[in-house]
Amino acid sequence: MALDVGKRRIGLALAGPEAGVPVGLDALRRGTMREDITKLERMARERKVELFLVGLPLHMRGGEGEMAAFVRTFGDRLEAATGIPVRYQDERLTSVEAEARMRESGMSLAGMLKQKRRGAVDEMAAVILLEEYLRAAGAEAE
Repeated sequence: MALDVGKRRIGLALAGPEAGVPVGLDALRRGTMREDITKLERMARERKVELFLVGLPLHMRGGEGEMAAFVRTFGDRLEAATGIPVRYQDERLTSVEAEARMRESGMSLAGMLKQKRRGAVDEMAAVILLEEYLRAAGAEAE
């Protein structure tokens, strides 16, 4: 399960164990960290998740800032609570790519309510994160 963790929402995507095509899940509106982890733990249990892939928001030059530290804390607590391994992946520009893909597919971002639009972008960013991970894993296996 891929997570695009933000301050207001968590974009979610899932792929099957046979490395199927990633599918976006509705973005999770953030509560407290404890509430979010409880929800994710339940979702992971229901969907038999074996790995959390968490997008790490790096600066354009590759350094980590305040948000990356927050995401690492979130991921560490998620792993401790669920026992499911957490792997971090660079998420630079996934939101930009998500918006571009949505426009290319004909989805009207302008017509959506602001909150719904941002949730859709977060969801697509999680899908992109998972696609990149699966593509890299496939390349390593070859």
